[in-house]
Amino acid sequence: MKNKRFNLLLIAVVTIVSIWSLIPTWQDYTFTKQLNSFGTSRDSLSYAMNHRDDIENARKKSLKLGLDLKGGMHLVMEVDQVDLFEQKAWNKDAKFFSIMDTVRADAAASDARVIDLLASEFKKANIPLSRYFYDIRNTDQEIVGKLQKESEDALNRAKEIIRNRIDQYGVAEPVITTQGSRKIIIELPGVSDENRVRNLLKGTAKLEFRLLREQEVLLRTLDRINTYLAQNGTAMQAQPAKADSSAVQAPAAGTASPATPAAPVANVAGQSAKPLYDLVGINQYGIPVTSSQSKDFVSALFHRADIQALLPPDTELVISAKPDDYGNKTQKFYTIYLVRKTPELTGGVITEAKATFGAQGAQPEVLMSMNSEGTSKWARITGANIGKRVAIVLDGVVYSAPVVQSKIPNGNSVINGIESIEEAKDLEIVLKAGALPAPVRITEERTVGPSLGADYIRAGMLSLLWSFVAVSGFMLVYYKKAGIAANIALVLNILIVLSVLAGFNASLSLPGIAGIVLTIGMAVDANVLIYERVREELAEGKSIAGAVTQGYDRAFSSILDSHVTTLVAAFLLYSYGIGPIQGFAVTLMIGTSASLFTAIVVTREIFNALLSKSLLSDKSFG
Repeated sequence: MKNKRFNLLLIAVVTIVSIWSLIPTWQDYTFTKQLNSFGTSRDSLSYAMNHRDDIENARKKSLKLGLDLKGGMHLVMEVDQVDLFEQKAWNKDAKFFSIMDTVRADAAASDARVIDLLASEFKKANIPLSRYFYDIRNTDQEIVGKLQKESEDALNRAKEIIRNRIDQYGVAEPVITTQGSRKIIIELPGVSDENRVRNLLKGTAKLEFRLLREQEVLLRTLDRINTYLAQNGTAMQAQPAKADSSAVQAPAAGTASPATPAAPVANVAGQSAKPLYDLVGINQYGIPVTSSQSKDFVSALFHRADIQALLPPDTELVISAKPDDYGNKTQKFYTIYLVRKTPELTGGVITEAKATFGAQGAQPEVLMSMNSEGTSKWARITGANIGKRVAIVLDGVVYSAPVVQSKIPNGNSVINGIESIEEAKDLEIVLKAGALPAPVRITEERTVGPSLGADYIRAGMLSLLWSFVAVSGFMLVYYKKAGIAANIALVLNILIVLSVLAGFNASLSLPGIAGIVLTIGMAVDANVLIYERVREELAEGKSIAGAVTQGYDRAFSSILDSHVTTLVAAFLLYSYGIGPIQGFAVTLMIGTSASLFTAIVVTREIFNALLSKSLLSDKSFG
């Protein structure tokens, strides 16, 4: 009697909690339908404002739809571990870069661990890793272990930084997982501005404050490069930058004067006496600039090892992030800077960033605050360099290069030269989230449109409906009254699956719907085992009460075995699968557990209730 009361209480609690968990989903559906009925009229805005809290609360707690049903972006991003290992090296020379170029090419052609490729190449070259990494007392095995730990930390840090950026951007229910040793899988349902999200995720956010070299030093350096290019017969042919393994395409021929750089030109010895100044000009203010057409080629040129060898020690040529018209309304130019390679301060000291408009209210900018360590360093740097310019460099390009007017003791700084408030907000996000430990690149991208998602929802719901109708119809025809009990349990089974997904903020995807369809079959299969056992007992002359008891007792072990093995298989799918496979596995695990409960507990209590009222007979099982 006590056991019966417990079972009834358990069924009641599970049913009530399941319905309660799905109420926000129904409310969200109702609110959305009401808003759509208003269209874009003023009534829609009024309704949304009056019910804002209720709408937000329902949307937050409702059953979420996966990427394939709602639409959005699927991205596979790869952490550039070759770049990471280059950052960790010291005493780098031409041989080191040659080995790393080979490792980069091998990594691009395979999914092997980068650390294994690195160790293999150094072994082939018969060079100990300690020549470039850590301490010379470390063995190759110890260094490989340390670098592997660095790569694992970099992958996990990149994942968390990307998650922080996405959370601040405002994407609901993103799915972010790692795959292998260097890939991150990202699913962003409901995203509409793909290009903005793409730029937000790729930005390394490596912020540096670097001192500018004097203008005369910059001009002499450019002259030295121009002379070298004029004397070198192959200097202006397309060459890859060290940081990018893809070839740089040489630009088409054209003409330009030093004062007004126009389209880039390709030069070989004898074609031009001023090959650099065909790409770079000196404007009326004495500032070296390059045109938008020449920018990419000039940037790649400045990254070449032979060009970098011509620069003064501890310096680097960089280009502005945004163009400036310098009074020319027909064309804009990118400014060229000569900055110290060693930064005075890095973005690791930034504690707060805020997008706003400048003092005049015209141009967007980002205000930054520093921690105590950064504040003291910034005060020392600005105090020692009054009258000099400090470049604010983000991801290798200069956003601004203000003149230090006085010592700044409060740790504040500003990034300007930003085109729109949206770009300023994106900069705020990446600075708040922190810099990626190594560059990341998108290796795969898929976009699912909302209309395609709606078609998937319709197809998925139809498959779920028809499978339920077919199975429940079979149970009614074949098992008569007992089939009704199985169908009641089946409805509760589906209710439990959906409520658990909603309660734990999991997403329902197309593979998830497939998991529910499979669950319907499994739930009925458990009932079929029980009913056939009951039939066998009735055929042996047992009473209806005794047959039901024996049927459940003897079928229990078979049902338990099948459900446990299915749970184990689903768990393995979830553990080793990704994306759609995990969505299928989650619903299968929930559905299998619910099926065990409804088949063993729910239907049995239904039969007990029918037996107590003498409503069950031999013919009730077909």
